[in-house]
Amino acid sequence: MNKSLSLFLGLRYVRSRNSNGFSSFISASSTIGIALGVMVLIVVLSAMNGFERALSQHLLSVIPHGELIAVSEPIEKWQEKIAKVQQHPKIIAAAPVIKLTGMMQHGNELKAVNVRGVDVRLEQQVSTIANYMIAGNWQSLVGNDENTPEGVVIGAGIAKKLQLNLGDSLQLLLSSAVDKNMSNQINTRFPVPVKHQVNVVGIFKFGGAIDDSSVYISLDHAEKMANLQAGQVQGIRLKVANVFQAPQIVSDVGYKFDGIVAFYDWTRTQGHIFNDIQLVRLVMFIVLVLVIAVASFNIVSTLIMAVNEKKGDIAILKTMGAKTPVIMATFMFQGIVNGVVGCLAGMALGIIISLNLTDMVMFLESIFNVKALSGGVYFIDFLPTHLRQADVVATVLTALVMSLLATLYPAWQATKVEPAKVLGQM
Repeated sequence: MNKSLSLFLGLRYVRSRNSNGFSSFISASSTIGIALGVMVLIVVLSAMNGFERALSQHLLSVIPHGELIAVSEPIEKWQEKIAKVQQHPKIIAAAPVIKLTGMMQHGNELKAVNVRGVDVRLEQQVSTIANYMIAGNWQSLVGNDENTPEGVVIGAGIAKKLQLNLGDSLQLLLSSAVDKNMSNQINTRFPVPVKHQVNVVGIFKFGGAIDDSSVYISLDHAEKMANLQAGQVQGIRLKVANVFQAPQIVSDVGYKFDGIVAFYDWTRTQGHIFNDIQLVRLVMFIVLVLVIAVASFNIVSTLIMAVNEKKGDIAILKTMGAKTPVIMATFMFQGIVNGVVGCLAGMALGIIISLNLTDMVMFLESIFNVKALSGGVYFIDFLPTHLRQADVVATVLTALVMSLLATLYPAWQATKVEPAKVLGQM
């Protein structure tokens, strides 16, 4: 009965409040503020989720999730070692690698590069770099006869810097200090670089710094350049089932590996991107929750005005025997209406915008002829989005709780009305 009375009175006061111009304006401003806060928070969280997913599905599809690198002696019989590593339940694939650092020279231009000697077939199991070829073929790394220079696949940034095209010949300069133990000890103070004539058999374009520094050669050619014997490699690249568990998985595999190796995971080189995403997510969540809190304080103003207007009604209700919970529930209901309407409107708008955010940004880019994200700087050239149900629920619940808390003080003040003083002045 008490709940029915509170609900009846609350609905009646909400309708009467909407007929009052100033009270209606304050009430509408609180509702709109909550709706905007909820909407923007859902959109921002969806964008952060999109960047996180792009990091795991796009950038980390090319960069190995983890690597086991030989410390002193090269890894022997890498085929057997890879077969053993892949027995780990959370390892999807593994591939050999030989890492070299050198310079590429074409004409008068020089470019520092990171050379990766890879098995053409196995590399495709740990990396999708072959999917980003814009010229040539990934498979062209193998099959060169002995009379032709060794083939290389280079990034588009290197090709632009050195003005290279498919089929061009250039020189790859590597340090002569690279010995068969893969150590970087320098035998002379200024070692003479060893020149290798190579041909461009492929060009890939992924975006970001990868295009400006990465060069791929076949594993056989890398063995010769590094003075290694057949079956020897410098390291093993890993692809794990869950990229966010990579540090733990790589450490587990590394400690059990047959040989002395240093183990690395993607957080060493790309972890700052993930940390930046999490930091922005946290900051934006705090800022937008404060925006919702400010909007919720308008509910306090609305209810205080309502209490002052309805003092006579409150006094009459008390003389008729209405209890404190009934009066509090009546005014709390008025404030909750603002919160519920604002949350529902903000949730609906936030979901619609989040699901279409990428297309909306691309449409605005085409109109104003601008680019929000540059593929040459970032690892993606579009604004990603990924809506999660948990984020929507958390946002709406946070706004509802704040709206409820904002109603407590005015509702409590309504119970402090003294019937004798109010009715004596009427």
